[in-house]
Amino acid sequence: MNPGRSYPKMLILIVIAMLVLGTLATLVVNQANRSRSRIPMLRELTEFELIASHNGEPAGPEDLKGKICVYDFIFTSCMGPCPVMAVNMGELYRLYKGSGKIQFISISVDPERDTLEALNEYARLQGVDDDGWIFLHGPIEKVAEICEKQFMLPAEDLPGGHTTKFILVDHLGRVRSYHDGLSDSSMEILQNNIRQLAKELP
Repeated sequence: MNPGRSYPKMLILIVIAMLVLGTLATLVVNQANRSRSRIPMLRELTEFELIASHNGEPAGPEDLKGKICVYDFIFTSCMGPCPVMAVNMGELYRLYKGSGKIQFISISVDPERDTLEALNEYARLQGVDDDGWIFLHGPIEKVAEICEKQFMLPAEDLPGGHTTKFILVDHLGRVRSYHDGLSDSSMEILQNNIRQLAKELP
């Protein structure tokens, strides 16, 4: 056997093997990316209603179906995390303003002081001038129940002990992800998840 003739065959086999391995690696990476892009369905919201400050009408998940929603829990006199949360929610509101497909909802955990008028003034101070970001009001017992049983978040020692999570809900009323309302990196992930859910819209 002539050793010189075996080199081209060996080279061809090596090239083929490298191509096969490269293709397999690409498939694995693509599959991993697809897996990362899937946002799990965590739970489905059942119907509840609170009063929207901007129009005095009842509002709840059923009214918001068809839109991607971001919820949080705040109170207007909060001097702790709420101002940071309001800035982050405001940036999202302005980013998606006019889309008609993204809805922002803040639920007051201090209904005694957060009257409808107080919530409307708070909304004005945040630069809200349409119903893309609404503020909901209701009895504290009902708000605590919504927080704990609908969103599975703690609601002890309200108003001060309220959660700082932003909750992302898809157009079918399903909770898809939770995000730290005080974290810039978490807000980036939230924006990415919103874009992913937008692809699921009919």
